[in-house]
Amino acid sequence: MPENFFDAMIAAADPPVFVVTLAAAGQRSGCLVGFAAQVAIEPRRFLVCLSKANHTYRLAQGTQFVAVHLIGTGHTSLATLFGGETGDEIDKFAHCSWRAGPHGVPVLDDAAAWFCGRVLARHDFGDHAGLILGPEAGEFRWPEPAALRYHHVADLEPGHPA
Repeated sequence: MPENFFDAMIAAADPPVFVVTLAAAGQRSGCLVGFAAQVAIEPRRFLVCLSKANHTYRLAQGTQFVAVHLIGTGHTSLATLFGGETGDEIDKFAHCSWRAGPHGVPVLDDAAAWFCGRVLARHDFGDHAGLILGPEAGEFRWPEPAALRYHHVADLEPGHPA
């Protein structure tokens, strides 16, 4: 199947990217996520997909709560940190401002908005794994955030291959 038409359509849609953080087994992790969306209205449900190649995916196997952060265009450094570095080599949280949120999940201080969700289901999607989240707590900090979008990070060199 030719992939160029699909890739072009997705790039043109320019979806938002998110930073996902979690804590499990006394460790913290987080990554930039390009595959994420609301998947139900009532009850509210959100899908985040984690690359199986990264540290966050491995740690996510032992967590029941995940935070999803909307990043504004004024904080592209967060996307660079969480997308361009790997938790296998550095503690990303030593390089940004954060606090412990609900259930001990790291919450990024410079996020435009965030929510913490309970992991309700896990799905295998090939090179990514999907987590269905039920939002439980969160904060919307800006009246109208200019969300960081795919085109802002398209040239980012990932910490791990996708």
